[in-house]
Amino acid sequence: MRSTGRVTIGDVARTAGVSVATVSKVINGRYGVAPETSRHVQQVIDDLGYESSIVARSLRSSKTNVIGILVAEFEPFSTELLKGISEAVDGTGYELLAYSGGLRRDDRVGWEQRSLSRLGGTLIDGAILVTPTVVARGSSIPVVAVDPHRGPSDPPTVDSDNLAGGRTATQHLLDLGHRRIGFLAGRPDLESARLREQGYREALADPGSARAPDRPRGGGHRPDLADSPAHALLSLPERPTAIFAANDLSAIRTMEVAAELGLRVPDDVSVIGFDNVPESALTTPPLTTVDQPIHRMGTEALRLIVDLVEGRTRDPHVRLPTTLVVRGTTRTV
Repeated sequence: MRSTGRVTIGDVARTAGVSVATVSKVINGRYGVAPETSRHVQQVIDDLGYESSIVARSLRSSKTNVIGILVAEFEPFSTELLKGISEAVDGTGYELLAYSGGLRRDDRVGWEQRSLSRLGGTLIDGAILVTPTVVARGSSIPVVAVDPHRGPSDPPTVDSDNLAGGRTATQHLLDLGHRRIGFLAGRPDLESARLREQGYREALADPGSARAPDRPRGGGHRPDLADSPAHALLSLPERPTAIFAANDLSAIRTMEVAAELGLRVPDDVSVIGFDNVPESALTTPPLTTVDQPIHRMGTEALRLIVDLVEGRTRDPHVRLPTTLVVRGTTRTV
């Protein structure tokens, strides 16, 4: 008798009275299982309706019930996003496949198209693309882009209000009395980083409010890329009294550079980041930052892709608000 719910390899093992390893051997045709046991396990597989692979499932029904989460690399943002996606998938009837192509540094542009060509239509029914560089029209499966390099475009997208967040971070420093506020920029090819810098500039645009002690310095999205620009800012003859970094990892590295230069955070220099990744709460002192709701972004992306796969119409672009999280790295001057 076939089960009406999703059957797992564990269900097969329990029903057959054997180990999961034994079921796996039967499924994959490996040695080490007695013929009688193999026939019994195969009968249970048939009775329960267990499908042994995603590809087999696709061949039988033209659907895999699998959503792909495609990333260029697993770093704090994509990892936190995946947690939100994982929480939201429960009860949807879909499984998740997280995939990174292990790209070389010079092979980044267009990575998502290569990943989609490998997985789309055979292994996954739809895909969530995390910070894609290019999202071309005409994908063979539905896609949702989270924090795309070029901002909202033709494919459905989920992002946060980076412009408002950049203003909020800078205004917080202004409200504390800072007038020389440095900026460590994010990735130059990422629209969200550009909007954070625009928010910084807009907040400083009011006459007499403040001035940038130097041109914005490129910080990238990895700690090592923030090292040199943080040193440069903090070594200026008139160094900034505060630094806004476009992401938390750059902000954390800025704190470390300040310590190397004998500066105390926040007594000598205030530091604020952006993202609110878990690491931001673990620094000493804990990092003041702008929270973009990464878990909720993952949840919204999952809901959106499921609706697209199942043919439901909804708003294709979701933008979530950002909020200030004040901790211990900013103070009045």
